[in-house]
Amino acid sequence: MTKTDYKQAVKLIKSALAEDIGKGDITSELLIPVKSESNAEVLVKESGIISGIEIFNLVFAIIDKKIKTGFVKKDGASVKKGEVIGYVKGNTRNLLKGERVALNLLQKMSGIATQTANLTKKLNNKSIQIIDTRKTTPNMRIFEKMAVVSGGGANHRMGLYDMILIKDNHIEANKNISNLLDVLKMNKSRIRKKVELEVKDLAEFKIVLDKGKGLVNRIMLDNFKIDDVKKAAALNKGLFELEISGGVDKSNIQNYKNIKGVRYISVGAITHSVDSLDIALNFIT
Repeated sequence: MTKTDYKQAVKLIKSALAEDIGKGDITSELLIPVKSESNAEVLVKESGIISGIEIFNLVFAIIDKKIKTGFVKKDGASVKKGEVIGYVKGNTRNLLKGERVALNLLQKMSGIATQTANLTKKLNNKSIQIIDTRKTTPNMRIFEKMAVVSGGGANHRMGLYDMILIKDNHIEANKNISNLLDVLKMNKSRIRKKVELEVKDLAEFKIVLDKGKGLVNRIMLDNFKIDDVKKAAALNKGLFELEISGGVDKSNIQNYKNIKGVRYISVGAITHSVDSLDIALNFIT
């Protein structure tokens, strides 16, 4: 994690803890002595790819620096059902304060990593990388994008600020893609980030081939049929990076296995439609 990511993660975790704890854990305060100490184990109840260990540890460090955590696995590692992969020990009340937030993040991140890894395995083409989108849970993007990387994928842009991504609504606002490229050319001196342009068909793709050199870095082939993807790749001849987007999921990703000339496949489902991995924190003493 970069220093910036760390600061953002701390801020978000503190917000999540405040949401959960509110004015205090009234159940633990009623039943657990102030100085009680406990040991707990992190038990995987479903096989998959683990992600979020650093974040899990950070939750407890924020609550109580005296809490100790340890894992025998690293982010990106395979885990099996029934496997104990870590421990947490410290003040019982503070363990209970952090349990739900820590597990929620670990489970969600591991679910994303698992789905990303499964798609990458099904695709079985090392020349094409699975990437995420901005279809993330509000305020949870940093964690979800970390999880994609743990699963062997890569991150697309983080937000509206770090890449110029021209989509259908931008094109429509400029009447057509040819006009848009003219506007882009007029503003070339203002461009400081990588430029990606979405096209909806081969006709638009050919216009970008003709007018986009020196302006566009990557072309997104939006909802293209496989035959049209192949035609676009042949016409492209490596001039632009190519990204497939729209409608790709676990049911059809194998159809793209033998595609040549494509660098990325973006899949929104790896963050917006994913089941969390079943993981438990069980007190053992």
